Amino acid sequence: MEEIKNIALVAHDNRKKDLIEWIEWNYTSIIRHKLICTGTTGIMVEQALKNKLVNEEFDLHITKLKSGPLGGDQQLGAMIAEGKIDVIIFLWDPMEPQPHDVDVKALLRIAVLYNIPTACNRATADFIVSSSLIGQKYTPVTKNYESYIKRDVTLA
Repeated sequence: MEEIKNIALVAHDNRKKDLIEWIEWNYTSIIRHKLICTGTTGIMVEQALKNKLVNEEFDLHITKLKSGPLGGDQQLGAMIAEGKIDVIIFLWDPMEPQPHDVDVKALLRIAVLYNIPTACNRATADFIVSSSLIGQKYTPVTKNYESYIKRDVTLA
């Protein structure tokens, strides 16, 4: 990971307001990084940051993917597998079943597989963006899955 991180920002509908409040509170820590957002979350994040930066000259780096249920979670998962995501802030709603729960589970699984720092609540997100590592080069330890890839998969 370079000093400038690729930070994914995702929020379920009932948590979008929380994410925007978190962005507004932490904007000085995240605006120097590249942001990747799913669906309408990206539009809301962009607007919130523009409102905070109204009198400042700053180049925002926001990539907007599809909405989660329309494939955005899977796009994000592919970016993780390609090494294009460094951190995930994913405020998901633990009280509301989602029509794309399997995609959410797959996204969280791939984040763990690739050892991506992942925050699923505001407190953890605060810890991540306030860490000295957020602005430094960092090489995460990743598990070598070579033996898994080369395993015998003989068909019976």
